Amino acid sequence: LTWFLLAPCRVPTVPVKNLSGSSPVNPALAGITGILMSAAGLPVCLTRPPKLVLHPPPVSKSDIQSIPGISHTCRKTTKKQAKKGKTPEEVLKKYLQKVRHPPDEDCTICMERLSAPSGYKGPQPAVKPDLVGKLVKCGHVFHLHCLVAMYNNGNKDGSLQCPTCKTIYGVKTGTQPPGKMEYHIIPHALPGHSDCKTIRIIYNIPPGVQGPEHPNPGKSFTARGFPRHCYLPDSEKGRKVLKLLLVAWDRRLIFAIGTSSTTGESDTVIWNEIHHKTEFGSNLTGHGYPDINYLDNVLAELAAQGITEESLMQEKD
Repeated sequence: LTWFLLAPCRVPTVPVKNLSGSSPVNPALAGITGILMSAAGLPVCLTRPPKLVLHPPPVSKSDIQSIPGISHTCRKTTKKQAKKGKTPEEVLKKYLQKVRHPPDEDCTICMERLSAPSGYKGPQPAVKPDLVGKLVKCGHVFHLHCLVAMYNNGNKDGSLQCPTCKTIYGVKTGTQPPGKMEYHIIPHALPGHSDCKTIRIIYNIPPGVQGPEHPNPGKSFTARGFPRHCYLPDSEKGRKVLKLLLVAWDRRLIFAIGTSSTTGESDTVIWNEIHHKTEFGSNLTGHGYPDINYLDNVLAELAAQGITEESLMQEKD
């Protein structure tokens, strides 16, 4: 019987897991299962479940390094600086061409025909409901009335995002609450990136009170799970991602206040469509390494927020 249990596993094998449970019942059941399977002539492969590794081994302060080519090791954001002086109509005028003869199709904002007046029923903008405009870069056509209403319901930061194709006009900013972002190199390698060290990012946002740009102004918000530790390989592409994440942080696009998709809690700080890797040494949750597509995927997510290599040049200017 011992020979069966110790014999090398051959295909097909039936793994028996959970050998390291806190209760003696688990190993006992595994042993009984192994005996029964061996008696039936089935090969047994005793394996341990993979372990979740959220954090790297301890790192002393002397082992932490700044990142070459990136100034400082910390960024802070403060409350939103309101932009003054321009009406929504003046902002949109930069991005639109008037359309004298609207096409025979629906406005995708109000779902009324472009040849008919806007069907928007909310607070009425100071624009005639039958005027139609075309966005200059993507060419999509909407009621001016609807675009102004959409702008007024958004962040009012001087930018506009086409509701059809998501093309961004101007510089998109978000509603991330005040906080701190730290970043540095630690002397450990991520799975799948054994040829380089690791960039560690630490986000810290405290709870507070929602501002006028948030879902419930004046109401308090929670901030669960901070500080949040995230990881990138210290490779050329990893450093590029970090530089773009710094732009996203400065534009307040990494976090938002909303309802948590995991806990259902409302009025709390949530991730904002730019995925991060929060699991250091495994990938059991899907938020770790190895993941050969992650860097390309996060670059695409950043681009969807209007953050590309051109953004780095704009920040320098």
